[in-house]
Amino acid sequence: MVSGVSGQPPGEGAADGRFGVEVRPGGTTVVVLLTGELDHDTAEPLREALQQSLETAPERVVVDCGDLQFCDSTGLNVLLRARLTAREAGSRLELAALRPPVARMFDITGAHAVFRVYAGLDEALADDRPT
Repeated sequence: MVSGVSGQPPGEGAADGRFGVEVRPGGTTVVVLLTGELDHDTAEPLREALQQSLETAPERVVVDCGDLQFCDSTGLNVLLRARLTAREAGSRLELAALRPPVARMFDITGAHAVFRVYAGLDEALADDRPT
């Protein structure tokens, strides 16, 4: 089942800056794909998608940021809160494919130290290490 929470077709959004989020359930791992720009005005669809994903009680949620062009402090806060929620539920929230502008936000704030971050989605899905 694939759900485009933003209302736009999956895979669109990065080129024109619109934010998009797509949830791909898959057994013990849920993948959340992000596109476009994540900021104060677009954070709610991500918040809803992460909440929906964690309600299925997966072992982990991998957020694929490969098509995420920008992330401000509001977006970072949504991810940090979801990480705590996941942890309280016995799950993990991990990140994949941080592009340089997004990675910079994580580096500046020190948030990269609290997430397991993978170079790409394939690497994340292949990793079966426990927490």
